[in-house]
Amino acid sequence: MKQKRSVPLKQRGRRFRFRFIVLALVPFALIVIGFELLPLFYMIMTSLLSDDETHYSLSQYVTALTSPFYMKAIQNSLYIALGSSILGLIAALFTAYSLTRLPERARDRLLTLSNMTSNFAGVPLAFAYIILLGNNGVFTLLLKSWGLDVLTINLYSWTGLVLVYVYFQVPLATLLLYPVYYGVQERWREAASLLGAGSFAYWRRIALPILAPGIAGTFVILFANAMGAYATAYALVGSNFNLLAVRIGALVSGDVITRPQLGSALAVLLGLIMLIAMSLSQWFMRRVRKDLA
Repeated sequence: MKQKRSVPLKQRGRRFRFRFIVLALVPFALIVIGFELLPLFYMIMTSLLSDDETHYSLSQYVTALTSPFYMKAIQNSLYIALGSSILGLIAALFTAYSLTRLPERARDRLLTLSNMTSNFAGVPLAFAYIILLGNNGVFTLLLKSWGLDVLTINLYSWTGLVLVYVYFQVPLATLLLYPVYYGVQERWREAASLLGAGSFAYWRRIALPILAPGIAGTFVILFANAMGAYATAYALVGSNFNLLAVRIGALVSGDVITRPQLGSALAVLLGLIMLIAMSLSQWFMRRVRKDLA
């Protein structure tokens, strides 16, 4: 008879750890499948349905891409996402750099404040702005009483909408860019100074190329955050402004008529826009890293 080969103790331990890891990942896999993959699959399948739900076709995408109304919604969302992301990124570049120069206690407090304000969005943020800068807001009435009504902002216009978007973009970008500055070592500035490089040349030739991948990644996150923002815009201006997220919400759960198939098609297009932005960011980061190497 052939004797069974004994499994070494180390190999048994590896098998046990592997099985334990697999079992531990089962709940995570179920969450991903149930709350990420299945809704995505259902959305794609719904976007391919006709209005009468009798057959599959690309009619919803044709409607979305040929209708001036929905194309204007995509254009407006792109404009406000790009504008708020650029403004938020520029402000956060200086803010994050300033945080690295502060004492540790002050820096921790400001980071905590940034974390809180980056999550203060949606209906509460819109309500706060209406109280402060609305037509009868505190600051609006105060400025009018001082004769400075020229400085008041129309909160229910594109300017007001961008201002609200920038509010939650700046702290989010600050939190993302703050660790990036620690990748730039102080001795590089000292070496550049010894070689005769000024502050402008140091930032243009050394610091910014190193920060560029982090800046590009932060911009993509800000862009996706603004493109998908729904509650803030809807609570502030309702359906008065033609934005993609608002149009999707109106088609899925409208008060008068619902067209979930067309809403799903617009949602898929929104996802594709974000994927394109992420792909461009990855291409840019690979190119920058290749140039640095």
